[in-house]
Amino acid sequence: MRRIVLLDAPSNLGLRPPAPGTVPGCYKLAGALREQGLLRRLGALEGGVVVPPRYDLGGWQEGDGDFNAAAIADYTRRLAARVEAHVRAGEFPVLLGGDCSILLGAVLGLRRTGRYGVVYLDGHADFRHPGNTGRNGPVGAAAGEGTAQITGRGQADLTAIDGLGPYVRDEDLHILGIRDDADRPELTGLGISHRTASEVREQGPATVARKVLRDLQDTTPDGFWIHLDADVLDPSVMPAVDSPDPGGLLTSELHELLAPLAASPRCVGLDLAIYDPDLDPEGTGAALLAGLLESVLAQP
Repeated sequence: MRRIVLLDAPSNLGLRPPAPGTVPGCYKLAGALREQGLLRRLGALEGGVVVPPRYDLGGWQEGDGDFNAAAIADYTRRLAARVEAHVRAGEFPVLLGGDCSILLGAVLGLRRTGRYGVVYLDGHADFRHPGNTGRNGPVGAAAGEGTAQITGRGQADLTAIDGLGPYVRDEDLHILGIRDDADRPELTGLGISHRTASEVREQGPATVARKVLRDLQDTTPDGFWIHLDADVLDPSVMPAVDSPDPGGLLTSELHELLAPLAASPRCVGLDLAIYDPDLDPEGTGAALLAGLLESVLAQP
């Protein structure tokens, strides 16, 4: 029986301010899910918290690259050390974000130990990088560049920390649940596996999960990590995110997709990102996500 470790990674450094003078509220995600009794419900060990630097754009302007880059790089190294230690100890870290940039810490930690894949469950491909800014707009918010950065595309202070980039090979990345088709030609040309939410639904979530597991078995000798962005869910069930695009997965569909992935003995950890308690005063999103994680991760 694997030992789950619950670790808070409440960084919001990779998101733009929701309004002038404010900060993204996703840093409250971890607290909101812990308030749901998640530690007890998962039967998890207490992993504590990796405290992020202060959110401060300073004098950043468009064209300066990623904002908060130095702070994100520092946080990535510290989070990576924790993930690496837990994985080497045979434990299963569950990171409570935070925004999607916390994935950098997970994959850097894994890269230090071997070759791992990533299953990226997200409403967006997050493949913005300097080579496609004409289509996706300028780089700036690292949370919108996640899959590009982990595969080595972007500024070196984030994509090649300690000379270890790319952290994940193109053929070891699987993106599931996206709504926007804009990046699909580039992803296809690079051989990066991806499916829209509609395709997941049409093919059957469990069928898609089995196919991804077979592909990962063939390419990644050491296992894989799951990135779960709350906006992979449809806004009808999860509106408390910064980009609530229609056409997402329903809760039952996400469970059917996630359960076999998380149950695989080759899955070494998971992070949850983007849910914003500031947009959910009743806490229904926190209850939904805590229930979802319990249903796929709790020990029998």
